[in-house]
Amino acid sequence: MGCDVRVSGLLRRNLQPTLTYWSVFFSFGLCIAFLGPTLLDLRCQTHSSLPQISWVFFSQQLCLLLGSALGGVFKRTLAQSLWALFTSSLAISLVFAAIPFCRDVKVLASVMALAGLAMGCIDTVANMQLVRIYQKDSAVFLQVLHFFVGFGALLSPLIADPFLSEASCLPTNRTANATSGSHLLHASRVLAHHHTGAQRWSNQTLPGLTPQDGAGARVSYAFWIMALINLPVPMAVLYLLSKERLLTCCPQRRPLLLSADELTLETQPPEKEDTSSLPPKFHPGHEDLFSCCQRKNFKGVPSSFFAIHITAALVLFMTDGLTGAYSAFVYSYAVEKPLSVGHKVAGYLPSLFWGFITLGRLISIPISSRVKPATMVFVNVVGVVVTFLVLLVFSYNVVFLFVGTASLGLFLSSTFPSMLAYTEDILQYRGCATTVLVTGAGVGEMALQMLVGSIFQAQGSYSFLVCGVIFGGLAFTFYILLLFFHRMHPGLSSVPTQDKALGMESLECYQR
Repeated sequence: MGCDVRVSGLLRRNLQPTLTYWSVFFSFGLCIAFLGPTLLDLRCQTHSSLPQISWVFFSQQLCLLLGSALGGVFKRTLAQSLWALFTSSLAISLVFAAIPFCRDVKVLASVMALAGLAMGCIDTVANMQLVRIYQKDSAVFLQVLHFFVGFGALLSPLIADPFLSEASCLPTNRTANATSGSHLLHASRVLAHHHTGAQRWSNQTLPGLTPQDGAGARVSYAFWIMALINLPVPMAVLYLLSKERLLTCCPQRRPLLLSADELTLETQPPEKEDTSSLPPKFHPGHEDLFSCCQRKNFKGVPSSFFAIHITAALVLFMTDGLTGAYSAFVYSYAVEKPLSVGHKVAGYLPSLFWGFITLGRLISIPISSRVKPATMVFVNVVGVVVTFLVLLVFSYNVVFLFVGTASLGLFLSSTFPSMLAYTEDILQYRGCATTVLVTGAGVGEMALQMLVGSIFQAQGSYSFLVCGVIFGGLAFTFYILLLFFHRMHPGLSSVPTQDKALGMESLECYQR
């Protein structure tokens, strides 16, 4: 009870900065999910194939990793952190406003790379500022922080849905569809364009439409609406800068947040054990991979130590990669044969997926205090494989697609924090588990989106579910190997059960 009063007091004293950091993660969430439902319209706008448009996902994820590393440069002072958040959140609004003017896929990829840098900077700085304010009480506030990620990811497809084009921007060709019924409908039309005429893209329009009436014109409004919705976020950061007297036009004074930090330190329990056990749970995830790998205490460690790092990272490579790929391509899969779902109905699928990811994150908080992380990972990975198998068997049923999308969101939602807590528990909070796992998850999102996009284009829509089964099966295989290496590892975990649950909640802050 006393802890709740202390946390409530901290929240009241730091309400404005806390709300500001939560709001910038809303910007982060907006950027995650909008590409999926708008993918076909952006293909029409940029006149690109599916493998080409997949480079947009790649550039965003690659620069997100780079931005996370660069964000560490701005976390040293409050002024640097807030200016970094202001610049990043403003850049996201500018990116949304600029997307309708990107008529070339390379330009679009460059613009999304800028969005990725901004997202990575937000990810690092906002997390660290909340940890700096609330320290050992930050777990709940970080959970809310990532709830705003899910909320933004849920909202952006809903904003885009009314503006999605029901008709294709490309001329049809029945011959192309007949030769390869499993190919993408839009890809067939692109082939038809090259096969039937030598006219330039700028002169190709739907019958009865002017060049300004193409598919990209309507979806442009969705991006401009998202830019306006996001605009209050940089304004909130600017207001916090003004309140903290960190603007050049304001007289300098000692920032209020610093005194709040000192007050937090003063109100901490004096037990040395609690404070000494905190840093391993928070700080490893914010070290860069190079610094982590340079540690000299790896000498003499058993081979199982490295095997645990690698297999755990491979599990998250697959599961986080599946999260990114499914969110990106489920809309394209739904509008294709055999389902042929309407564009506007299919636009709800990414929102459903991210909505259940957000719900799963909330549900996993009380569950994690009663269920071991290893059990949660096992249930999640098996659930992903079974869901993809069911979707594969009932690939002609639209109802199963919506139910399966919700199921995947639930199973994938807590996989990352559960795996992170389990791995850190095995290694007794020594080593580079958090750093390696965060890197593996980020690379998985980047690589699998590219791979699935290429296979989807070459083999047809059915391959989308086959890829899900294969990657899910690989995740399960790597998890079994992780259990095997856990048995081999000489230092079995001795962390108490309550500490496991606390670590589970704390480490979920690294969920993407």
